[in-house]
Amino acid sequence: MDKPDAQMPPAPRAPVRRAPEGACDTHVHLVAGRGEFALWDGRVENPAPGPDLDGWLDLFRAQCETLGVSRGVIVHSILYGTDNTVTVEAVRRMGAGFRGVGLLPDGASEARMDQFVDWNMAAVRLNYVHGGVLGWDGAKAMAPALAERGLHIQMLCHADQHMIDLAEDVRRLPIDVVFDHIGWPSGGLSPKSDGFQALCALLSDGKAWVKLSALYRMCAAPYREADPLVAALIAANPERCLWGSDWPHLMLAGAQIPQAADLLDALDRVIPDDTARHRILVQNPAALFGFE
Repeated sequence: MDKPDAQMPPAPRAPVRRAPEGACDTHVHLVAGRGEFALWDGRVENPAPGPDLDGWLDLFRAQCETLGVSRGVIVHSILYGTDNTVTVEAVRRMGAGFRGVGLLPDGASEARMDQFVDWNMAAVRLNYVHGGVLGWDGAKAMAPALAERGLHIQMLCHADQHMIDLAEDVRRLPIDVVFDHIGWPSGGLSPKSDGFQALCALLSDGKAWVKLSALYRMCAAPYREADPLVAALIAANPERCLWGSDWPHLMLAGAQIPQAADLLDALDRVIPDDTARHRILVQNPAALFGFE
């Protein structure tokens, strides 16, 4: 069966306030032209038709310039399955100030982890919602070897469903764990659920990080319904919060494709002061991802 095409992201427009110098978009994906890199047979859609990888990188650079972002983290897209090549190549072409997050399977060898380091990868991604090649038990077993190499785990879960079960394991791991998309609550946008409160507690205790990203997957622009969750995470520990655009907004599943500027404006709406803004956009990603 033919796969649908993803939408092209809109041309970028400026946010109300540009990001400060050294700001980082910690969650983007890069795709390429048809036939340029092998797509996974199990994907649910194709990349939007048109640009090759260099063309997509030009679009990404234009967005970065418009927002005021000069650093980024490229997260491997499941459209390409377990072959990290497109992400590795995107990180290489973007150069200094950019790192990757890729996929490793359960039981990955130390040689494969060493290859990740050589590729300028920062983390291994684990999808606790949809499953994948890396399970939670596999990630826990791999954690000491990842820690030795300065790698961390990036995790997608539903905080309201999963965090209670995960929290104690996360506290014991010898490695940083970063939760995507404000914990991606699935049962409504209330910060009062036990699972979301468990995520806040992990942040407060310095045991986890969270990306303030993908609000558009949970509510409509201008994303005010998510304000209480974003505010609660920042209040829990601004030193453990990161920001990401989730560009170019793949696999929308009915969500409206956003303007990245609106997502940055949504952060500004709830952030308490410029000190916290600089910490979330500049200092925190520099510390976690090792940017100079």
